[in-house]
Amino acid sequence: MSDKTKSFLKIGKIPYANLFPVYHCLEKGNKHSIYRFVNGVPSSLNKMLRDGKLDVSPSSSIEYLRHKDKYSIIPWFSVSSEGPVGSIFLFSKLPIEALDKKTIAVSSHSETSVALLKIVLKDFLSLHCKFRKVEGGSSKKNLKSFLACLLIGDEAMKEAKMIRAQSTEHRLQKIKNLSSEFCVLGSESVTYIYDLGELWFKHTGLPFVFALWIVRKKSLSQKRELIKKLFLDLIAAKRYASKKFSLIARHAPQRKWLSAKELINYWKGISYDFTDKHIEGLRLFEKYAFKDKIKS
Repeated sequence: MSDKTKSFLKIGKIPYANLFPVYHCLEKGNKHSIYRFVNGVPSSLNKMLRDGKLDVSPSSSIEYLRHKDKYSIIPWFSVSSEGPVGSIFLFSKLPIEALDKKTIAVSSHSETSVALLKIVLKDFLSLHCKFRKVEGGSSKKNLKSFLACLLIGDEAMKEAKMIRAQSTEHRLQKIKNLSSEFCVLGSESVTYIYDLGELWFKHTGLPFVFALWIVRKKSLSQKRELIKKLFLDLIAAKRYASKKFSLIARHAPQRKWLSAKELINYWKGISYDFTDKHIEGLRLFEKYAFKDKIKS
């Protein structure tokens, strides 16, 4: 590795609302360009990290669990939820209990969320479903070909917001008194929406860890000082962001379709910590995921 390559960190950057506060702070404070950010959806960043094209990234928790030999966790940081996460949704034409033996479209952008959906359906609800990967697309488009579809990130948030807006014209009915599970009853169709973070918490009582900040062990040995600086910058970013959500929201690209209040409430619903309780939730996810050797 050349001295020039050793002088900066290649960091994966997920372009979703959930991590905007952290990236905003990192980029704002990175005046000397020691960090090189590489945009990508979670599944593509996972592969880039695995292949050595990135040094560090907030990556799917399933990626870490599958390749522990390659990675180290940057401690104290995650993207988790203790209840509704607000950006991982299953959209369905049928109540979730009626999806047994049905085929569900799942976003190719996700790996952890697909594994989580399989656990919810099979282990929690005793349903045996089939899954087909799709390249994004709206819930309306996917539900023309499938009875249900899983969307993640900003795409999922936009879809849920649009459907909630329909409640001004049609009746919005809550399911089982869970604020994150609801359906919109229109004149011709019914759309059920389930928050996967809520479903996990309902059945386990534990946080769900969607992503971890992980670093390649090889990069850790070669760029230890840079990674130490990133660790300190992440601490500073998390502390600053938690106090300045309203200020950060002014710069978020999601403000084109979310109000400041909606965005701030979304960020407040996310846990960026990685405590003993989060570790317990991650271990339970690992137990379920590898019991059936989920590969998605």
